[in-house]
Amino acid sequence: MTGKYLISRDETGTFRFALVAANGQTVAVGEGFATKAACVNGIESVRRISPDATVEDHTHLPV
Repeated sequence: MTGKYLISRDETGTFRFALVAANGQTVAVGEGFATKAACVNGIESVRRISPDATVEDHTHLPV
């Protein structure tokens, strides 16, 4: 089984999405969106830009 995107509404009525792994663990949460359509567009944006995303380690940089 693969992960899934869950769309929900928060207490202010804003739409949000969460990427949930197959084991049920939430691995990422999107920003709040005013409309459901914008939320779905946010999911599509993540899908489009992330397949080949690299990892940048900034833990060695001074704070």
